Amino acid sequence: MLFGKIIVIEGLDGSGKKTQSRILADQLSERGHNVKIISIPNYKSLSSGPLRIYLQGGLSENAFDVNAYAASSFFAVDRFINYIKFWKDFYQKKDSILICDRYTTSNMIYQLAKIKRECWDEFLEWLIEYEYKKLEIPEPDAVVYLKIPLKISQELMKIRYKGDISRRDLHESDEKYLVECELAAQYSSRKFNWNIIDCLDKNEKIDTTERISNKILKIAKSIIEG
Repeated sequence: MLFGKIIVIEGLDGSGKKTQSRILADQLSERGHNVKIISIPNYKSLSSGPLRIYLQGGLSENAFDVNAYAASSFFAVDRFINYIKFWKDFYQKKDSILICDRYTTSNMIYQLAKIKRECWDEFLEWLIEYEYKKLEIPEPDAVVYLKIPLKISQELMKIRYKGDISRRDLHESDEKYLVECELAAQYSSRKFNWNIIDCLDKNEKIDTTERISNKILKIAKSIIEG
């Protein structure tokens, strides 16, 4: 059976994943493609219950305290349920294109950060086997990683929450943890050959939304047409 394409937009919090996912979907739709956007996790679904408990600090106020394998499972189960209920049929149409705002790749960033460096490959092997083989969640055809420095990511998050730091979840509120997440993202993006887009311009400021989106579109077209 021929399936559609899955293009993941990944990055640290505040990197513009939601905005760029929407723009890419619009660009591809205008070109006649059958496109659907998926935002993961799906906080509107009951399947997100365990991960919401985790992110709201219901298990611990320290992200490092929650086992990476257990936390990965919270997100994986939400992904699996939503795949079966909401987008499996769409994906199985050969001309379909799924744009995913986050995916299994987020576990590679936010849960890998809890693992000792010498065990990173072991964890990544487990994660791929668990989600793509055991749960049979489809693998993405391409991952676009929006690279921005953690310092700028934090500044953008403050703007999003209008200075109200109480709105930050367990991940967003722990700067020590986020430093490890940035390192995990750098490692994963190299290991799995993600399409890395530097979101800073020559002056080390956030590049324009249009320039970033044009780079993403170029990558998407190569995946679809290739």
